[in-house]
Parts: sequence; C-alpha cells; structure tokens
Amino acid sequence: MIRVLLVDDQPLIRSGFRALLDLEEDIEVVAEAADGQRALELAREHLPDVALIDIQMPGVDGIEATRRIAADPALAGVHVVILTNYGLDEYIFDALRAGAAGFLVKDIVPDDFLHAVRVAARGDALLAPSITRKLINRYVTMPLTTGVGTGLEELTSREREAVVLVAQGLSNDEIAGRMVISPMTAKTHINRAMTKLRARDRAQLVVFAYESGLAAPRGS
Repeated sequence: MIRVLLVDDQPLIRSGFRALLDLEEDIEVVAEAADGQRALELAREHLPDVALIDIQMPGVDGIEATRRIAADPALAGVHVVILTNYGLDEYIFDALRAGAAGFLVKDIVPDDFLHAVRVAARGDALLAPSITRKLINRYVTMPLTTGVGTGLEELTSREREAVVLVAQGLSNDEIAGRMVISPMTAKTHINRAMTKLRARDRAQLVVFAYESGLAAPRGS
C-alpha cells in the first residue's frame, strides 16, 4: 500500500486529488495539511511514502517544508513531489535543490497523476526528458556553483558516465543500452553515485551533475 500525504492550502484541490487516490486499491491517503509546518508534523507522525506538497502556501511554503523533510533522517523514506500551477517556474529549481523528487502541474490528467504517485513511491524521480531539457537550458546561462564537487572524486569512471546519462534524461534501460550493460548494473552505478554524492534521489543527481560541471549542457 502506497501511503500519501496531501498538502495544499486550497481544500478543493486537496479533495480533488483525494477523490482520485481513494479509488485506487494500492494507494491510501493517510493525512492532509494546509501548510508546510503541519505537513512536517504529519510526515513525522504517519511516515508516508509520498508527500504531495503545494509549492506556494502561507507560512511555511512548499520549498521550506521540502527542505525540512529532506534534512530529517527519520523522514528519509518520504519522497516529496511538488505541486505547482505554473509548470517549470523559478521555484522548481529551489525545490529540487531542497530535496524534492520531482514535481507535477496541477492540471495533469488523472492517469498521469496516479502513475506519477507510483513512480515517486518507488523512489524514482519525476523528471521527464522535456523537463530535463529545460533544466539543461537553465544551466547554460548559469555559472558553476562553487563548493558543489564534494564526493565527485569518489566516483568511478562508470559511475561518472552513468551520472552524465542520467543528466541527459535517459532511463535506466536507455543508460544500460548506451553503456552496454544490464539495466540492473546501470541502476547499481546510479545508486552508488547517489550515495557518494549524498543525493536523495535522481532529481538531485541531475542538479548536481550540472552544478558541478560533470555534465555540460549541449551546445555550451
């Protein structure tokens, strides 16, 4: 059973998402909150697999709530998915750095929404290739972040190669094909890289790859 925490300051939005989730036999909404502070309290109480958190809320917003969840070792199993009205806006980059596993636009179709919840529960990042391309375009115009390379020297050559391919938006199967290895071996390289770089998930691995200069935007 996938346990979900819903966080949005608009009751109608929460009730709409809950109505969809309640129809699924493998998903259970364990709690709801209208602000980030309450979300943090409920996350500690219920330990959900997925926390769907609105990015803009009064008081503690979605980014700060994500940052606090990511910083709490007791909540390491909680995968935060940011909800937004605006697609890839300026706040998304801050949310990914804070520890979000990905994000969803609120006008997503129901089937895609349910699929996304299941993907997040598995620990996979919700970064479609189109979103990854936008991330890349953003980094074309940004200088490298100083002090980001911690752990980079610990990566093996194959792990570095896998991280670069992750940053290009490739799936594990596609990475396996490029590297001529099995999908399981590709996943192992990626998981080891995340451990060494202290990345919570694939989304943070993408951010790290570009901020450290390990992956270079095409055409840069």
